[in-house]
Amino acid sequence: MEELSDEDKMTVYRARKIQRFLSQPFHVAENFTGVPGKYVPLSETIKGFKAIVDGEMDEYPEWAFFNVGTIEDVKEKAKQAEK
Repeated sequence: MEELSDEDKMTVYRARKIQRFLSQPFHVAENFTGVPGKYVPLSETIKGFKAIVDGEMDEYPEWAFFNVGTIEDVKEKAKQAEK
């Protein structure tokens, strides 16, 4: 990644967050992940996707996006880890 421009690096970081964000906790995966399934309306998923693309979530670490439902869950997960 060192050969990428700063703008391209930011694009890669955001894409990785999107990839993790789309790993929402599905009910069918509950037995395998141990994470309770969650229903997330499409509008909330789009809202979260847009926030990531627009850079509103740049301050949050990648791991906070994994296996969460909404963008608010990302914020809460990161906040809990700070304690």
